[in-house]
Amino acid sequence: MSKAARELSARERIRSQREADRRRDRRRRLVTVGAVAAVAFATIGGGWWYVQAGRSETPGGDLAPVTMQADGTVAMARPGVTKPVLDIYEDFQCPACQAFERASAATVKNLAAEGKVKVVYHPVTIFRDEPAGPNSMRASAAARCVPGGSQWVAFHDRLFKEQPPETASGFAAADLVKWGKEAGVTEPGFASCVTSMKNAQAQAAYTKKVIDAKLLTKGTPTVRLDGAELENRIAFSPAALRGAVLDAAKRAGTR
Repeated sequence: MSKAARELSARERIRSQREADRRRDRRRRLVTVGAVAAVAFATIGGGWWYVQAGRSETPGGDLAPVTMQADGTVAMARPGVTKPVLDIYEDFQCPACQAFERASAATVKNLAAEGKVKVVYHPVTIFRDEPAGPNSMRASAAARCVPGGSQWVAFHDRLFKEQPPETASGFAAADLVKWGKEAGVTEPGFASCVTSMKNAQAQAAYTKKVIDAKLLTKGTPTVRLDGAELENRIAFSPAALRGAVLDAAKRAGTR
């Protein structure tokens, strides 16, 4: 092989490796403070498979009461329902979380409204790099500006509907304020809370707490039922998720 041919071959190998690296990087999720919570592309693909294979429920007319808790998590449950507990760890920038919402959000809301489960939403910010990291932080910090109620759920749902691509800047402050008002948020301090990112530090601290507790072993979304992580084949399948929760409710004696 001539020297020119060898150089050409070397350049092709470098180009191929760089392209492979770029593909791998797109699939990698880096959590804050340098820890890694990887969500493989297959997870998203798997999630979509479950979306297509299992029919989503139709949302009921009512929501269980929704309460913003001191740590920024949000509980949704009928009065007196304390177990079983369905914990949902999600990032508003995460495509797999968006897929979970499209598949199973109605089931989650219906089960809470039926008094079968207490749901706790845990918005986290697992992205670190530009532009996904700032996108995620703006959205999650803004969600903390909504003081619970049906407005929080409407805002939560709007964020997933408007989720930008991971490679594009999104969740602009002006849009977040607009979507909040359209979701029914009327608190006079909401706009300034969003634009100042008042809750960013608290959001970062809570995310670190979740990561340090090793609650995101497979990245986001992570769905836990009474502390036990549900497999994607259950979490992304409305019928399977309902069955798992109802079984847990029977064991707990939930009405």
